[in-house]
Amino acid sequence: MLELVHVAKTYPSPGNESGVCVLKDIDLKLDEGESLTIVGPSGSGKSTLLNIIGALDCPTQGRVLLGGQDLAALNETELARIRNKQIGFVFQLHHLLPQCTVLENVLVPTLADKERPPARELRERATNLLERVGLKDFLLHRPGELSGGQRQRVAVVRALINRPKLLLADEPTGSLDRDASENIGDLLAELNASEEVTLIVVTHSLKLAERIGQVMELANGLLTSRSGA
Repeated sequence: MLELVHVAKTYPSPGNESGVCVLKDIDLKLDEGESLTIVGPSGSGKSTLLNIIGALDCPTQGRVLLGGQDLAALNETELARIRNKQIGFVFQLHHLLPQCTVLENVLVPTLADKERPPARELRERATNLLERVGLKDFLLHRPGELSGGQRQRVAVVRALINRPKLLLADEPTGSLDRDASENIGDLLAELNASEEVTLIVVTHSLKLAERIGQVMELANGLLTSRSGA
C-alpha cells in the first residue's frame, strides 16, 4: 500500500555546499492495515519523513508510492486530492476551528470533495465515529468546552471522516497528560484495526510506541528496526 524507495532529504545550508542531510536512503514498505511507530530523538527528521510520506514535502532523492502511484508524478492539484481523500493527518496540536461545533469540525475535510457522499451519509458517519470515541454527548460543543484529550479525539475522527487509506499521526500525545495519552494510544490502535487503515505514528514516547505495533527508529538519517522491538 505504501512504499518508500531510497528516499533521502537534504536541506540547503549557508556555507555548506552539500547541505544538511536529514534522511539517508530510506526504504520502507507497509501493506494495507499495517501499523508502524517511528521513534527517535528530537531533530532526527521524524516529522520530515512523515511530511514526505503525506505528500506535504518532496524527497531530494528517491520515490514515494501510495497504492502503487508515484507521488512525484502528480501535479499539485492531484496531490491535494490525494491528501484530502487518501491520507488522514493528526498533529500534536489539534487545529480545530474554535467557532465550529465538534460535528462541524469533523465534517470540514469533506467540504473540499466535489464528489462527496450525501450530507446525511457524512453526518451519520461523523456521528457514529464520535460516539465510538466517547463523544456522543459533545456533538454540539465547541473545542473550547472540551479537554485536551477530547479535542485530540475529535482531531482523530476528523482525520478518518473521508475513509483514508493512510493515517499519519505526528506526536499525537505530545501535549497531553499521561491518562489522555494512553487513551489516544488505545484509540489509534483500535481504529487502525476497525477502520482497516494503515497507520504510521511518529513519537518520542516509547509507551505509545508499544501500543501501536512494529517500532522503527530514526537516527542519524537512517531508519532501522528498533533493537528488542
